Amino acid sequence: MTVFDPHQATLQRAMSALQSGNGQAAEQLLKTVLRAQSKHITALNLLGIVLTQLGKFAEAESYLRRALRENPRSDATLYNYGIVLKALDRPAEALDQFTAALAINSTVADTWNNRGTVLNALGRHEEAIADFDNAIRLNPRLADPCCNKGKALNMLSRRHEALQAFDAALALRPDLAEAWCGRGEVCWTLERHDEALAACDRALALRPGLAEAWLGRGNVLAKLGRQDDAFAAYDKALALRPDFAWPWLGRGNICVDLKRYEEALSAYDKALALKPDLAEAWSGRASVYFARSQHSDALAAYERALTLKPDFADAWLARGNVLFDLRRCPAALAAYDRAVALKPDLDYAAGCRLAVKLQISDWSNLDAEAAACLAAIRRGKLASTPFDLLPLPSSPADQLQCAKRYVADRTAISPPGRSEIHSHDRIRVAYVSADFGEHPVAYLMAGLYEQHDRSRFEITGISFGSDRTSPTRQRLERALDRFIDVGDKDERAIAELMRALEIDIAVDLMGHTRHGRPGIFARRPAPIQVSYLGFLGTIGADFIDYVIADAIALPFDRQQYFMEKIVHLPHCFLVNDDKLAIAPQTPARTDVGLPADGFVFCSFNNSYKLWPAMFELWMRLLQGVEGSVLWLVKANAEMADNLRREALRCGVDPGRLVFASHVPLAEHMARQRLADLFLDTAPYNAGATAAAALWSGVPLLTLRGETFVGRMAASMLEAVGLPELVTDSPADYESLAMRIAADPEFCAALRQKLARNRETYPLFDTARLTRHLEDAYVTMWQTWQAGRPPAAFAVPAR
Repeated sequence: MTVFDPHQATLQRAMSALQSGNGQAAEQLLKTVLRAQSKHITALNLLGIVLTQLGKFAEAESYLRRALRENPRSDATLYNYGIVLKALDRPAEALDQFTAALAINSTVADTWNNRGTVLNALGRHEEAIADFDNAIRLNPRLADPCCNKGKALNMLSRRHEALQAFDAALALRPDLAEAWCGRGEVCWTLERHDEALAACDRALALRPGLAEAWLGRGNVLAKLGRQDDAFAAYDKALALRPDFAWPWLGRGNICVDLKRYEEALSAYDKALALKPDLAEAWSGRASVYFARSQHSDALAAYERALTLKPDFADAWLARGNVLFDLRRCPAALAAYDRAVALKPDLDYAAGCRLAVKLQISDWSNLDAEAAACLAAIRRGKLASTPFDLLPLPSSPADQLQCAKRYVADRTAISPPGRSEIHSHDRIRVAYVSADFGEHPVAYLMAGLYEQHDRSRFEITGISFGSDRTSPTRQRLERALDRFIDVGDKDERAIAELMRALEIDIAVDLMGHTRHGRPGIFARRPAPIQVSYLGFLGTIGADFIDYVIADAIALPFDRQQYFMEKIVHLPHCFLVNDDKLAIAPQTPARTDVGLPADGFVFCSFNNSYKLWPAMFELWMRLLQGVEGSVLWLVKANAEMADNLRREALRCGVDPGRLVFASHVPLAEHMARQRLADLFLDTAPYNAGATAAAALWSGVPLLTLRGETFVGRMAASMLEAVGLPELVTDSPADYESLAMRIAADPEFCAALRQKLARNRETYPLFDTARLTRHLEDAYVTMWQTWQAGRPPAAFAVPAR
């Protein structure tokens, strides 16, 4: 028997109004019914739907809750209530409603789909995928579950499966803007930037008001180095959705890349004001603090990010970087381990782990981990930074591959066109560095700055380092024609400043070292750009024209592994300061922990250059030379403990390892005279450390390798007239070390020869190297003036 409903006509009019798009009229009609009959189940349900469509979610929630009180077993009401709770950002409650609806009726595809979206929002992506699959099984013609499945797969980093899901959605509905937007996000992550941009643009053609597509467009443009266009896209997203936190995050990330740190912090703060639990914004704040060397603030911000998102692999990696910079190496390694456990292929993580392990001489599983890192680099992965790769047994081809990928990832900037040709009375050279202070590069370069021919060259220092008061900094400022501190400027502003100064030749003294800023050079601030001294490998970019080297350190047959054109100075490429002071008083052996007698091998290289095979060779030397000791610099307590254990494993008394503390350079060179032979490391040789040993009068034995960093000590020895101390195999290295230690007369003769040659050979002739480097600059300048492209060349000896 049909029950007469006196409000049927009003309900029909409400339905007609809703179907014609007049939601407000439908709302008033349904409220009229409810004023007459407050528990009318159909009116309660329908009004909930109408208010949801009108965006009045809180009001809709109250009516649907009333409907459920009247009929708690209605799967339709449970479904509608779940939709409203989802809109109110109450995902856990929404999940309960959809689950209850499915318990009553599991055959509705939309319910499975919407429960999946809630599970996705709760981070339960695998369960969400199962729900989307159920929806697709029930209704294979629905595009939305395919699109949502793509989003879940993307969150699980299953990129290619996500792409297939988005493509399936688009096959069903080519006009589904959300699927184009999702496809763009996946392509952006896969670094398929052209496809990503095209997908975002297709989404916006379909739905110009889709804020997520403007966000995606901004992310892609940022990656392509089109920062201004990216800012415009983020601004469009914010105009459409002022409560959207993610575009502020994107703006902050670009500002960090541009070194505009105050703007970055402001952007991250705005993101967090909108979404306090946005872990990525806390991580962004931490990156700013780290860049400013505010380590405690950086760690606190990373802790906040990781509290919010414990599986945030990138934040664990970045936290490890802060701890490593603080030399809290065990804690850094633990953070790196956590990052890799969460995301085994995380960009740069493998190289970071190896760097900290080498720093503390933790050689557990070292060969296998290094091999895996190198294999990943050969597959085109961002497994390591170029600097962290240098100590590994890498080939020149590995180093080129690594540097090119790194530059593409970090400095995607569209440079201006060819610079105009300037006419100056003197060639304007700018040295660009963060190390105008107490740093090995500054010690080496100081004499060169003073020796430059001011009648032909105008010399500028561009400094973005933190050392502003040290004696070395003051000496360098006096030595340069112009010294400009740009520490408060972003890379774009620095490049514009250099262009305004009409710099002819810009020399990068940093490369891919810790504080290097290749983004300055990517903007082409000078027509001629040169890599020298700070980073001994290819920069991997076409914005550096030349690399300064020599015939031994970097032969011309290595040109295929360098983007830069190789320039040979006639002797060693490495400049030395012939005014470098050595403390007048040499301490007694016992004062520095050495035995009163016995042969002293030493190696004062950084601990990250030491590899197990070389250390085992050194232990064989100690076993073969009675009473000998190995004198090392104590990088950290863990390194000393690990090396003592390794010595014991090799059958050597750990007491025969002597660890030196850090002292000022002049004092170090004075005490270093107590050593009999400096043992070089391989595959990464000593650089400034080798020069200091030779300047102190200590003979150095090296093993020549295949890469630039593996051949620099050989170059120095040739330039100081001691080529007999260059070996080409571990066996020859060990044999010659044994001979020197066993033959006091031979050892003394080497020491006397070094003392003579130090005064007359090219290695420590600062003026001669300066003239040769200036000749190189003149050739580069003339090549540019003639309109010819850069080409490799050798500077004739004076």
